[in-house]
Amino acid sequence: MPETASPIVSIRDLAKSYRRGSQLIPVLDGITFDIAQGEFVALMGPSGSGKSTLLNLIAGIDSADHGSIKVAGVEITGLSELELSRWRAGHVGFIFQFYNLIPVLTAFENVELPLLLTSLKKSERREHVETVLSVVGLADRMDHYPAQLSGGQQQRVAIARAIVTDPEILVADEPTGDLDRASAGEILELMDRLVTDFGKTVIMVTHDPRAAEKAHIIRHLEKGVLSQNGG
Repeated sequence: MPETASPIVSIRDLAKSYRRGSQLIPVLDGITFDIAQGEFVALMGPSGSGKSTLLNLIAGIDSADHGSIKVAGVEITGLSELELSRWRAGHVGFIFQFYNLIPVLTAFENVELPLLLTSLKKSERREHVETVLSVVGLADRMDHYPAQLSGGQQQRVAIARAIVTDPEILVADEPTGDLDRASAGEILELMDRLVTDFGKTVIMVTHDPRAAEKAHIIRHLEKGVLSQNGG
């Protein structure tokens, strides 16, 4: 990415602590960095380093103690819970370790779920769902239920669900953590293709160095402090 690219995520002096009884536990301290549009960033660090907390703050799932987070020009740290909920629905795609698919719905129906909150007509929803299932290589599996799919295929359905609303950023929390090595490699290739071919911005938490190698930039968190590695 050119150095002059406008950041899609801009974070300044971000801090977050959690209260445990009477004790205040600092998790993030003075985090400042930018993510350019169309970038693939991996957040790494030991357990408890704050990487999932940072991901949740960027995605608007959690709120910071102080500091600024702008995503596509929107200052999300000042939004109310209702505003945040609406913002997430339209601007963030979520990819989880354990897929979070609804077992009684087909692949098509799982992917369609986020679109039910939009004003799209049924025919338009079908077109969107069929397009993204084709992108993830599951056009021939849309009528299958999660139990009829492999772990790698279920994660592909989850990725299709994440991108069906055309969000500005994709956040992925250990997306290959429940997959064998071959399936993990395929999922990482797909995520890389979403970046290179479709211009998506991906922010991924992982503890796996092999997964992180797919990212363009690796950021390390250690006791709530951020450092940079890779380019």
